[in-house]
Amino acid sequence: MKIIVCVKQVPDTTEIKIDPVTNTLIRAGVPSIVNPYDAYALETAIRLKERYGAEVLVISMGPDQARAALRECLAIGADRAWLISDRAFGGSDTLATSFVLSEAVSWLGKEVGGIDLVLCGKQAIDGDTAQVGPEMAEHLDIPQITYASDAELAEDAVLVKRENDDGYDVIRAKLPAVVTVTKISGDTRLPSIKGKMRASKAEIPVLTAEMLGIDTERCGLKGSPTKVKKTFTPVRTKQGIKEEGKTAPEFAAGLAEFLDEKKLV
Repeated sequence: MKIIVCVKQVPDTTEIKIDPVTNTLIRAGVPSIVNPYDAYALETAIRLKERYGAEVLVISMGPDQARAALRECLAIGADRAWLISDRAFGGSDTLATSFVLSEAVSWLGKEVGGIDLVLCGKQAIDGDTAQVGPEMAEHLDIPQITYASDAELAEDAVLVKRENDDGYDVIRAKLPAVVTVTKISGDTRLPSIKGKMRASKAEIPVLTAEMLGIDTERCGLKGSPTKVKKTFTPVRTKQGIKEEGKTAPEFAAGLAEFLDEKKLV
């Protein structure tokens, strides 16, 4: 059983920097973390590994600094990791990114003897599109299940629990499949000292466009039909009102009066 987890390194700051020419995020030099939803996907994979004896492989598409995210995943419990990096991939939108990742999954499948399950976070907190996972499934032409809060394996299928307003649904898909993961029950584990030592020595091969046999017209800005016309930081024109020295009833009465004056209630 081989499980691939796709992780993304995202900015850990509210001071987002934008390239004024390409309208893309400037990631170099910006403090970064593993995308939280991808951390849930990794935790799900490790739980499946512990229960069924799977091997967990991690991939990330990004610049060289994304190695830090991959080493963190190795320290937590992933078995092997690959960095997908090439200047030709720069500026890829979700369609181009999903294409490159799907090509990497196909390439790795040949290298390791087949991939049974691909796990992704439901979305990245820097883009919030929730498109890459489903698009990967389309490129790979395999089943997909989105917004999983739990997963287990049964013979040649994956069973996924997806929460809804009335409880949850259990959805079955034949393997291989792509599953996107939302917040799961329980805490995600932290790297151990032993895990960090192992991760620091681990080799992380780089997969380039040439190695994957990717047509560069289908990735980067050339292969991205989504074009950002303008980016800007919203201007705050009003300040909040701070009330001090009042009791709860006095504050409630004052708030009600304020909302009534503004015709908001």
